Order: sequence, then C-alpha cells, then structure tokens
Amino acid sequence: MRLLIKGGTVIDPANKINQAADVLVEDGKIKAVLPGGAGAPADVEVLDASGRLVVPGLIDLHVHLREPGFERKEDIASGTRAAAMGGFTSVACMPNTNPVADTRSVIEYIRTRALKTGVINVFPIGAITRSSEGRELVEMGDLRDGGAVAFSDDGRPVSSAQMMRLAMEYSKIVNLPIISHCEDLTLSEDGLINEGYWSMLLGLRGIPAAAEEVMVARDLILAEMTGCRLHLAHISTEGSVRLIEAAKGRGLAVTAEVTPHHLTLTDAVNANYSTNNKVNPPLRSEEDRLSLIRALRDGVIDIIATDHAPHTREEKDCEYDLAFFGITGLETALPLVWTELVEKQALTPEQLIAAMTVKPAGVIGIDRGNLTVGADADITIIDPGLELTVNAEEFVSKGRNTPFGGMKLRGWPVATLVGGRLVMRERKLLA
Repeated sequence: MRLLIKGGTVIDPANKINQAADVLVEDGKIKAVLPGGAGAPADVEVLDASGRLVVPGLIDLHVHLREPGFERKEDIASGTRAAAMGGFTSVACMPNTNPVADTRSVIEYIRTRALKTGVINVFPIGAITRSSEGRELVEMGDLRDGGAVAFSDDGRPVSSAQMMRLAMEYSKIVNLPIISHCEDLTLSEDGLINEGYWSMLLGLRGIPAAAEEVMVARDLILAEMTGCRLHLAHISTEGSVRLIEAAKGRGLAVTAEVTPHHLTLTDAVNANYSTNNKVNPPLRSEEDRLSLIRALRDGVIDIIATDHAPHTREEKDCEYDLAFFGITGLETALPLVWTELVEKQALTPEQLIAAMTVKPAGVIGIDRGNLTVGADADITIIDPGLELTVNAEEFVSKGRNTPFGGMKLRGWPVATLVGGRLVMRERKLLA
C-alpha cells in the first residue's frame, strides 16, 4: 500500500523539520518526506492534510491499561482505542495489574494481548519488586528478555532506600531505566488534596509538597551514586523542579515527566468537591503549575505523559475520602495542552510535539517518535483549529473520570496511523 499525506505542515523535532511537506508511506514505512506541492506519485492513495499538522505518532510513557485483573476499569482493547482517538500510536503500560507485571509470563501476556486485541504499539513496564511490595527485587533480566522496557512500582513508592539502590544497580546492568513514583508515605498517609490554603478551607486532609520532594531528592542521590538511568514520574511541585534542574546541572542521567492535568489545573478546583479532581500526586498551587510549565519549556522536565488512570463510576461516585485517585487522560491530553499551553504561547508547537514523541521514545530506547525515512509509519495528524467540547460519555475508554467535561478545546487529532495503517480518521475509529 502506498499513501501520500499531502498538503500539511510537517513538524518532526527529531529531524528538525517544520515546513510544508508531503509524507509518502509505503509498506508501513516512511518512504520519503517531499517538498510541499511536489505532486503526487503515480498509483498512490492521497490523504489530504491541508491546514493540518503532520507529526510523528504520539507516545505516552505512563498509561494504566488495567489488564490483566482490572478489566472492569479498562482493558487493552479499549485502552489502545482510546489512545488512538487521542493521537497516540505507542503507549507504555504500568505494572500495577492483577497479577502485578513482576514476571516474564505477565509481560509476555500483555504483549500477546496487545497484538491480538490492541490497535497501537504497547510497551510493558515491569515492576521493580515482587508484587510491588518493596521487599524483593524482580528478575530484571528475565523481564527485559520478555519485553519490558523499564521498571517501576508506580502506584507505590519503593520506600526502602537500600532496595531502590539495589534496583538501580541491577537496572544499570540490564540497561533499562527505573521509573520512580516519588512519594513518602509517612508524609502523604491519608492525604486527599494538596496541603495548603484549599485543604484547610475545605477540611480535606492535605498531602504536602515535601512528600514528593524528599523522595525526588533521595532517588537523585541514589542515581548519582549508582549511575543508573532514572526517570521521575508525574512531577508536581516547584521544589521537585529545582532538585531536577540541579541534578541535570551535575550531569545526571535523569529525565522527568509532567501530566496535562498538573500543567493546567490547580488545587483551587477542589472547591467543588468533585472526585474527578482527586489524583496522586494531587493538583498543586498556581505557583507550582507555572513552575512546571517553565520547566517543560526549558527542558528541565522532558516529557508530557498522561498517567491515564481509568476507574469505574462506583469508584469515583462516592465520598471524597473513599474515591480512588486518578484521571482518565488519553483522549483529552493533546487538545488540552494545545489549548492551554500552545495557544497561550507558553510552549511552541515544536516543544509540545518533541515532549510527546522523540523525547519519550528516548527515555525507553525505542525507535519511534520520528518521521525518518525507513522508520515505521506511526503518524498523527492534528487540526489546530478544530474545536470540540469534551463529553466523557463519548469516550472510547471505559473510564469517565475526567475533570475536563464541558470544556471547549482546540487542536484535536484527526487521524492516527500505526505502521502505515489508518486506525482513526476524522475522529472516527476504523479499527
């Protein structure tokens, strides 16, 4: 099959391209990036991208697909289709499933299910410790050989510094990164929202910024000691940004991510007591939010990752202290950051695309996130002027737990190609 994506503006940060160009796809690969207006080759299907952006397929390093074990919340079939609707062609899924992805067999199960029922690329992340309980390391080499691309106990911190040290030392041997969930449970225990003005006003127990920052500091110290590759998940505070910036200044091999919701919301939204705002780490102050944006713009924070965490209605439609933490994020991530950051000139389009393509690909070492000739034709087409209202009832994901319902957003993905195959076109799933 030959396909020409014609008339669009190609933005490919990996190859420093931002210009009118056509992209020729043949047999699932990028065949050529041609000057705009060059004319269509013979015997080729044309996909009109006039007025639109043609970018490498988006990559999300932090997704909870919930399978195996929690299919009532999400499964690989629904989660990958939700990702395709959001413009994502690749996701890395966290290991807090049931059973936990702490053995090669579970990793291989996820990969097999993704090939059978999924519609995009799925890269499993293995646990750091058995059952993510923080007491015994997994067989890292075995998990790597089964297809794991990183190790994390996300959802739980590795509370023991000695255990994290050992994990880092072994991860260096197998040459895969550690993804750290930075939370001191003795400081965050029973907390619900950010500790500060709004927790005091609303009478909701707070989670201090220090609960994140002390663990960021610890893991940076251990990463410097061991020389491992460390990736810090869902950074949320100004203090964490300062620690990461200092570590990068010393040359540490550290990367960090921030979520769309931490970039666009603050703890003030908790005034409505909606459990759709309940997330861990919690939404922080406006000062924290602005610091996160600056850090992303300046390269202190490297990537945007959704931390897509779908839950059932029953798990969210209850008392605030009983509700589960988490936001469903795959289908709103791109238009949210486009509307709130790019259109407000906090980020350039190139910075946004880099943070959602080539940079996350680099963290886990996959050859994705670029439009290089010969690469897999994973491509996202974005309509920067398309405005739609978020309606959670129309989500492809099983999760409806979003704080963005009713918002008018622009910059929606209008086509998703995986290996040259159209999975989503004009906001409709083809798979």
